[in-house]
Amino acid sequence: MVDVEYIKKRQEAGWSIRKIARRLEVSRQTVRKVLAGPAEAPRYRPKVSRPQPVMGPYLPILKDWLEADQEAPRKQRHTARRAYDRLVEEYDFPGSEVTVRRAVRELRGRLTEVYVPLEAVPGKTAQADFGQAQVLIAGRSTRAFLFCLRAKYSRVPFVIAFPTEKLEALLAGHVAAFEFFGGVFSEIWYDNPKTAVVRILAGHEREEHEDFSRLRAHYLYDSAFCTPAEAHEKGSVENLVGYVRRNTLVPHDRPFASFEELNRHLRAWCEGERVRQGEAWDLEETALRELPPHPFRAASSRPVSISKLALARIDYNRYSVPVRHAGRLLRAEVYVDEIEIYADEHRVATHTRSYERGGTFMELAHYLPAFERKPRAAAGCAALGQADPVFLRVRDLLLSEPGGYRLFAEILLLGLRFSLPVLADALRTCLASGRLSLEGVRQLCLNLTHEPPAPAVVPDALLLPLAPPDLGCYDALCAVAR
Repeated sequence: MVDVEYIKKRQEAGWSIRKIARRLEVSRQTVRKVLAGPAEAPRYRPKVSRPQPVMGPYLPILKDWLEADQEAPRKQRHTARRAYDRLVEEYDFPGSEVTVRRAVRELRGRLTEVYVPLEAVPGKTAQADFGQAQVLIAGRSTRAFLFCLRAKYSRVPFVIAFPTEKLEALLAGHVAAFEFFGGVFSEIWYDNPKTAVVRILAGHEREEHEDFSRLRAHYLYDSAFCTPAEAHEKGSVENLVGYVRRNTLVPHDRPFASFEELNRHLRAWCEGERVRQGEAWDLEETALRELPPHPFRAASSRPVSISKLALARIDYNRYSVPVRHAGRLLRAEVYVDEIEIYADEHRVATHTRSYERGGTFMELAHYLPAFERKPRAAAGCAALGQADPVFLRVRDLLLSEPGGYRLFAEILLLGLRFSLPVLADALRTCLASGRLSLEGVRQLCLNLTHEPPAPAVVPDALLLPLAPPDLGCYDALCAVAR
C-alpha cells in the first residue's frame, strides 16, 4: 500500500511514469496498472489451479471415500493415514503421506456441513433424552437413569431419576415433567430410543411404539426425531445430561436413602433453575397448552401366562397371583415401581417391582385357598418366608406335635375370613399367653375386627314430654306406714 500511495502522489506531483518506475525499480506497466486501479495492494490471482502430477489422478478416489464417510459411523471413518494406506495397497500410490494429508484437508473443507441458526418460540419446543449417573443409594453404588426434558426457549430443565430407562420410565418421566412445567409443549424432540421407536423409516418418519403413541394422543403434542447418529440436533438436552451430573451429583459418593430422596434433591435443583430463568420462563409458561383433565397411566401392558405354581414371569422375575388363576392368561400393567396383574378388568395382584434377576416374589394370601385341599402343603409353602415371621414361629411350634400340620393349615385358612395382618396380631397374642388353639385364634380375630355399634339415636318425633313426678304420693305412703 505504501508503493501505491507513493506512485499516485508522485503522479499528482507531475512525475512521469518512466521516472516513477525508475525510482521504485518496477516496470512502467506496473505503474500504469496501479494508476488505473483502486488503492489496493497487488495480489497474486492464479488463473488456473496448480498442477498436481502425483495426487491429481487419485483425487476422485479420495473424494468418493470421504463422501461415503458421511453415511458411516462417526468412529469408523477414514483418517488421512488410513486413506494413504489404502491408496498404497489398492492403487500403488507413489506419493508421500504428507501429500495425502494435504489433499484430505482440502477436500474435507469443501465437505463441511453448514448449520442454520434456529430461533426458539415460547411454549413450542422441548427436547428429551436419558442419561446415566452412578449414585450412592442405601449404601450401594447404583446406576441411575436420568430422564431429562428441557424447554428450548427458556432452557428450564426437568430431571428425574429411575432405576431403568425402559418404556415405563419414559412414560412416567413425561408425566412428571408435564406436571412440573404445568402444561404441554407443542412438540418434543428425541433421538431414536428403542423404547419409543419400533422402526426407522425414510427421512424423519418413524414407526412408534403403541404405548408411546398413547402418550402423545393423551397430551396431544407432536414428536420429532433426530437423524440417526446426529444427536447434536437436540444439543440443548444433550448438554443438560452432563450439566446435571456436574451440578447435582458431585461428589459422586453423596449418599441418598432411596430414589425418592434423590428425586427430591433433583427437583429442588430444577426449581432453582426455573427461578434463575425467571423472565424467559414467564413467557414460556403462558404459552404452554393446559394439561388434560384425566391422569395418564404410565405403564406398559403385556399378556402373562400363569404357571401351575400361580406365578407370572415378568422381566426375569416371577410374581404370585391367587391360585384360582393358575394356568390362565392374564394381563400385567408394568409401572416403574409397581406391577399390577389383571383378570379381565379386575386387579388380582399387586407387587413392588424388582430390578434384580431371578427373584420370586409371593404373597401368602394368594395360596390360602389351596390349603383346604392340601393341608400338608401349608407347612412347606415358600410364601411363608416372605410373610410375617410369626407364621414361621407358629408352624415350627405346631409341627412338633402329631397332626400339627393340619391345625396350622386351619389357622392359616382364617386368613380367608380375616386379613393376614389381623391373623398375625392374633397369633402373637396367643404365643405371648402360651395358649394356642384354633378357637382361641378365631376369637381373637373376632375381637380385633369387632366394631361396636353406634349408639341409638331417638328421633325427635318419639321424644314425648312427661309431667314432673308427684312426690306427694310417696310422702302419703310413708305417713301410713308410721
